[in-house]
Amino acid sequence: MPLRVVASRPDPALLPLPWSEPLADWDDVHLVPLPQGLSRHVVRIITTGAGGSTYVAKETEEELAHREYRMLRELRSHNLPSVEPLGVVTGRTDDDGNPLPSVLITRHLRFSLPYRWLFSHGLGAKELPAIIDAMVVLLVRLHLANFYWGDVSLSNVLFRRNAGEFAAYLVDAETGELKSTLSDAMREHDVTVGCENVYAELLDLTASGDLVDSVDPGDVIGLLQERYDALWGELTGAEEFDREEMWHVEQRIERLNELGFDVDEIEMVGTPTGDRYRLQPKVVELGHHARELAGLTGLHVEENQARRLLNDLAAFTAHFGLGDEDPELVANKWLVKVYEPIKSMVPTELRGRLEPAELFHEILEHRWFLSEAAGHEVDIFDTARDFISTQLPQRPPLPNG
Repeated sequence: MPLRVVASRPDPALLPLPWSEPLADWDDVHLVPLPQGLSRHVVRIITTGAGGSTYVAKETEEELAHREYRMLRELRSHNLPSVEPLGVVTGRTDDDGNPLPSVLITRHLRFSLPYRWLFSHGLGAKELPAIIDAMVVLLVRLHLANFYWGDVSLSNVLFRRNAGEFAAYLVDAETGELKSTLSDAMREHDVTVGCENVYAELLDLTASGDLVDSVDPGDVIGLLQERYDALWGELTGAEEFDREEMWHVEQRIERLNELGFDVDEIEMVGTPTGDRYRLQPKVVELGHHARELAGLTGLHVEENQARRLLNDLAAFTAHFGLGDEDPELVANKWLVKVYEPIKSMVPTELRGRLEPAELFHEILEHRWFLSEAAGHEVDIFDTARDFISTQLPQRPPLPNG
């Protein structure tokens, strides 16, 4: 059977790679030394060569590879946070003609890290709630799209920093299914599986010494369940109000926007007596601030990063009295006069420590501490110089693929 590659966006540079060898035997010249999470499969981060692209290759059965490829494509079409599938390689044989497993290829998610790397590089118990929150947001978004995961775990997630917090991305859709309707029982099963897996993963982290702080896994999974129930209830729960209290509609939308969700559709139904209304959001989507920032500046960043950058843009607008000008023109001035110059201040050897939006967030945080110590507001560029010289070198190089 000849080698066959099915791909959404074929990369010809993939074809010369040594597909006649098991992934476990590939030479280092074809591999990228980036952190990997645990997997039941053989997984390697591969490169097409100097200046080429970076991908993740996973050996699996042909049917499973095609199924996961299609599932990831569907998730991406729904704008859900998951890795981007590139293709499936089948028909692999070794030099003696023996069959080799098929390979699912996904694009490497830049600036993403597995949870084990995060904890082995300084993350501690105080950051665990942020990790759990990111996982909860991911799970809720998937459930809103009627996706049943089936294998919720930290190992099946990659994390990106998000203005002091984290954003989570699904990396393994092997057991997932998109349903026409997702029942409460299936949602609850996903949460239960997630709690069980996270409990075991935390025990493993403690045993390996990667989690040095004392943590009760029971408290953590209790937090996961609590945060999931609260977010799901806020996004989907119904509320009733009197006919004269229509402000409840705007208030609910504002609360959802504050959580980072846009409301595309909302249902209002009058009660049989006609004096009350029942309100329930029907279509919600994360990315309220990210979409606003992208529309103004063209920057595509995580939701909390976008919120922070928009706040700085608002401060810039107020400081220079630009409130009456076209918002896009003001945003362009902010990009040219503040954001881009600060990015360019980072020397080449330090540019792998933080991605640009996270760097800007950290500088804003640093500015607050410097201003508190000085008793007056410190200039943003003075802050950036201080942060880059004193704080950034202490950060571990961030694998960015």
